[in-house]
Amino acid sequence: MADLLSIGASGVRTYQTALTTTSENIANAGNASYVRRTPSIREISGGTGYNTSSPNGMGASAFNILRSGNAYADQSLRTASSDLSRTEAGSVWLERVETALASGGLSSRMTAFFAAGTALQADPTSTALRAGMLSAGTSVADAFGVTARALDDAAAELDGQAGQAAAELTRLNQAVLKVNQGLVRTAPGTSAMAGLLDQRDDLLQQMSALTDIDVKIDDVGRATVRATGPNGPVLVDPRDASEVAYGRTGNNVALAVRPPTGAPTLFDPDGGTLAGMVEGAQRIASNRDALGRIATDLVETVNAQQAAGDDLKGDDGKDFFTASATDPTVFTVALASGDGIAAAGRDKGTRDASNLAALGAKRSSVGFEGRVQSLVTDNAATLKQRRLVADAQTTIRDGAITTRSELTGVNLDNEAVDLLKFQQAYQASSRVIQVAKETFQSILEIR
Repeated sequence: MADLLSIGASGVRTYQTALTTTSENIANAGNASYVRRTPSIREISGGTGYNTSSPNGMGASAFNILRSGNAYADQSLRTASSDLSRTEAGSVWLERVETALASGGLSSRMTAFFAAGTALQADPTSTALRAGMLSAGTSVADAFGVTARALDDAAAELDGQAGQAAAELTRLNQAVLKVNQGLVRTAPGTSAMAGLLDQRDDLLQQMSALTDIDVKIDDVGRATVRATGPNGPVLVDPRDASEVAYGRTGNNVALAVRPPTGAPTLFDPDGGTLAGMVEGAQRIASNRDALGRIATDLVETVNAQQAAGDDLKGDDGKDFFTASATDPTVFTVALASGDGIAAAGRDKGTRDASNLAALGAKRSSVGFEGRVQSLVTDNAATLKQRRLVADAQTTIRDGAITTRSELTGVNLDNEAVDLLKFQQAYQASSRVIQVAKETFQSILEIR
């Protein structure tokens, strides 16, 4: 009779665990970080002989909580997310470059400056036309400054966000380390262990959105994570977690992994938001340098042409622009009045405008506006390409999410079947206990 009670009691405990597990699955049906769990139920088979101390014949046992994890699906999703995050982050800064290049209306103002010079050729002695060319020159200088400052602001904002992303990656490293430590202290095959493994995979997914990672899982479930690939610097292992830092020197940006002991290691991410930011920083720097070269060529070309001609008073032409020694995009109009514009060729008189004509020819040969427009066009083409790539990568990422969900997610129809099955098994086990009680009571009542 005691064995019958034990069998019923074991069934109640077993199917109570099964019902609890199924309830957790149902409650987390919409949780993308949750991996479906199933109780592993086995019969404690009956033995032979008269050894009543044997566990044989004691009913059923839920000896393990199985987690429907799939390492391949997890890795595919991490890779797809990393690729998409890089493209999306890079597109953000391409858009910022596009906005910056358009902010000052540089190309149109340069056109207006040279158009003012062309207009002055028709009447080289006109005070109004000379004043108009000086004003157009001031507008060009302002446009270079506005455009350069917009690019500098974008670079400063990028540095701030990249620093925050590096700090977030450091935080995730620490979180994975804590999960690794928790896995050692948690009994395997329990709901607590499954919860820690869910948390580990969710943290790894967040890390992959920041940079491409290589993950190795040991027998306990602890993760060793490296940046950029299997030979990259270690971000976290079962014992330690590293710090990730972002820094800039001039136009050069870099990411480094600083372990608790030892020297830091530079790394160049191929995926994730940080890779997109590094790419964005390079794009901003290259456009800033190109803008500086255009400004330098404009100032030097105009000043050289001034030196080759005579102003309205017949004197040798002086510099039209004065540029900063440290930043070529910072320059101002140096002439005090329009009389200083060297429109005439050397010793050809005030009615001559051949020097301005020569400046117009230099405009065509150097292609100032075309170079600015080329920057805009190149950036726009790259941005369009990235958007197309992002669309494709979004489809790939969504497919990876669907595949992972099908392999590891909760299906409410299946859970409803399991819930009904386990409820009936629980009721049957309860009935076994009730029958044992009634039978024992009947025996006691025999006289």
